Amino acid sequence: MIRFGPSGNSESFYEQGYKSSVDMPAWLNELGLNAYEYQCNRGVNLGKSTAERIGTEALRNNIFLSIHAPYYVNMASPEEEKRTKSKRYIIETLTAAKWMGAKRIVVHMGSYSKVDRKWAVEIAKEGLAQVIKEADQLGLNDITICPEILGKNNQLGSLEEILYLCSSDERLIPTVDFGHLHARGQGSLNSPEDYDCILDVIENSLGIERLTNLHCHFSRVEFTKGGEKKHWSMDDTIYGPEFSHLAQIIYKRKMEPVIICESRNKMAEDALKMKKIYEEIKGC
Repeated sequence: MIRFGPSGNSESFYEQGYKSSVDMPAWLNELGLNAYEYQCNRGVNLGKSTAERIGTEALRNNIFLSIHAPYYVNMASPEEEKRTKSKRYIIETLTAAKWMGAKRIVVHMGSYSKVDRKWAVEIAKEGLAQVIKEADQLGLNDITICPEILGKNNQLGSLEEILYLCSSDERLIPTVDFGHLHARGQGSLNSPEDYDCILDVIENSLGIERLTNLHCHFSRVEFTKGGEKKHWSMDDTIYGPEFSHLAQIIYKRKMEPVIICESRNKMAEDALKMKKIYEEIKGC
C-alpha cells in the first residue's frame, strides 16, 4: 500500500483549535491520509506517555508513523564529542519511535563543510554501524533507520553518498527527498524519465525490495547555486519539481512507498493533493 502524509502539523491543524499531536492521527484519517512523520527536529523532547498515546491513535486510525531525528545530528563532525552526541540523538529517536510504534526514523547524516568529503562519508558509515549495533542490543532493531538525501551541496547527503551508506546494512532504507535532489542538481527533475533514472540507480544499488518500499519526502523547493534554499507549497508553481512526474513512475513500477510531504505550512493539504494526483494516474 502506498501511503501519503505530512511532515509535522499544518497551520490549519492549529487554526481549527487543535493543540496536541495526539489529535493528528484522527485528523489525518478524516482528511483521507494514512501516514504521519512526527518532528523531533529540535530535540527528542517527547515523553513516553504522549508517544504511546500518539501510537494508540495512529493504530486506531490506520496511520503509518515515522519520526524525524534532530536536525543537528552530524555523524561527520570533526569533533568526536559531537559525533558521540549525534549517535545518542539517533538512539533517543529510536527509543521514542519504539514507544510510539513508529516503523522508521529519518536521519540527517551531517556536513562536510569543514572536513574532507571522503573522510566524512567513511566516518559516518562507521558511526552508523555503531548505532545499529547499539540499537540491536537495546531491542530497537525493529525500527528502520532512513538516512536522508539532503539539499545543500556542502551536506553529506547526495544520492550516491546515501546509497553507499545504506548499502552497508540491508536494513537501512534511504529517505529520498526529491525536492532536495532537484535543488542539489540545480533543477534536474523535469520529466518522468528523470525520476525513472533515479529509481534505476537506487534499484541497482539496493535491490528491488528496498526500492519498492522507499521512504520519500516531496515538496517544491527554491534553490541557489549552493542548493536548497526554501520549501514551498504545491500552489507555488514557479518552483519544481512536479509530483505528477514521480507519480507516473511509482505507478509504472508498482512501488509502495511512504510519501511524506514537506510543503511550507500546508503539509497535510499538499499530501492530499499528491494522493489525488496519484489516484488519477492509477485510475481510481
